Amino acid sequence: MTVYKSLLEEALEAWAYTRQGVIDEVENIPEKDFGFRPTPKNRSVAELAHHIIESGLMMSGELTRPDGDFQRQDYPEFLKEYAGHIQPADSKKKLSALLKSTHTEGEKKFREAGELLMLQYITRFDGLKGTRFAWMQHGISHEEYHRGQLALYARLLGRVPALTKLIMGETGN
Repeated sequence: MTVYKSLLEEALEAWAYTRQGVIDEVENIPEKDFGFRPTPKNRSVAELAHHIIESGLMMSGELTRPDGDFQRQDYPEFLKEYAGHIQPADSKKKLSALLKSTHTEGEKKFREAGELLMLQYITRFDGLKGTRFAWMQHGISHEEYHRGQLALYARLLGRVPALTKLIMGETGN
């Protein structure tokens, strides 16, 4: 049994597990299929991964900001503020590297902000108040949701999802 030294450590471990799962699903899909989208209205594999990167940066940026408030501007403005410097990756290697480096960047922000700030309230997108920890869990759940989409994309492409391979002890397709 893992013994955590703080709630922050436990939350960061959960996010690291989730982000690694996203990376595993992205790396499981051949680069030639990164343009795949189930319907014209869905994001492609690459767009979905880029969205996860942007959202993670927004989550770690706003939740660690002492005056954080998800009502202070519109969603596109948050993405521009926190992820505007991130260009869509043009290869699997670059996309995986961005998923890793932006997670490291976000984790650093959470550690610098500290557990006490994370216990404080923030105004959520719906205008209600919630703890920053609760909204960090919302962000982690958001990544898990999209991880599931990537797993479905893998199935639609005739591949076994990375998590299924892990559970079954498989290493190949």
